[in-house]
Amino acid sequence: MEEILVSTPAFLLLAVRALGMIETSPLLSSNTVPQVVKVALAGLAAYAVFPTARVYGDVSVFGFNFLLLILGEGIIGVIMGFFINIVFAAFTTAGQFFSLQMGFAASETFDPLAQEENPLMGQYLNLVAMLVFLSMGGFRELFLGGFWRSVQSISIVSMIHGREYIISMILAGLSRLFMDAIIISMPIMGTLFLTSLATGLISKASPQINILSEGFPISITTAFLLVFFTLPFMTEAFSRVVDSGFSTLETLFTLVGEQIGG
Repeated sequence: MEEILVSTPAFLLLAVRALGMIETSPLLSSNTVPQVVKVALAGLAAYAVFPTARVYGDVSVFGFNFLLLILGEGIIGVIMGFFINIVFAAFTTAGQFFSLQMGFAASETFDPLAQEENPLMGQYLNLVAMLVFLSMGGFRELFLGGFWRSVQSISIVSMIHGREYIISMILAGLSRLFMDAIIISMPIMGTLFLTSLATGLISKASPQINILSEGFPISITTAFLLVFFTLPFMTEAFSRVVDSGFSTLETLFTLVGEQIGG
């Protein structure tokens, strides 16, 4: 505590970085988490990593430069939390892809975790992804592999010099978002397409059958059965996507951290 009191500006910079990450990371950014808890958690995270932080060294002057450093630390935290949110958006997008085909196009509900309206299946897959994230120690990876690693390797100065890596990471993350969403939803989308094709052929072969009233129950039942049987494989895919996201984030820290010494 005495060391923190002596180096209060440096501790404040770490707390701002942690708060920026918490305000934009999954689950913790929800409005259901009180703001006091977020600030307290940011202070606890800064206290835990303060002895090993080597980003700026001694920061002891309050002034305009210090305000710029605070702004930069907040941006670093927001970038980390935003990238993890990009990873999670793949699961919601996967549910949106086949919600229309199964007949749930207009079934949007408010998701208190994502703080937005999602289709029913998108919200379901997002909830499953959150549970997988918790079961695999996602917050441990977020604070140890993300925040703790970042304070040892990068600063806002190195982020400016390595901005091309950050832009490339965000663009690659957005591209991978749609690719992962398509891979996760492709089995259900393909089966629903075949189901729609079969019902269309039946309606042509037997026009007296009211296929419109029977098509929606068939599609919904088929989609639910597919989700039920493919859920174990989906959870494995969720784990791989989240692990890949953390690996990409750590790789970014390594590349940007080299800018300090380079």
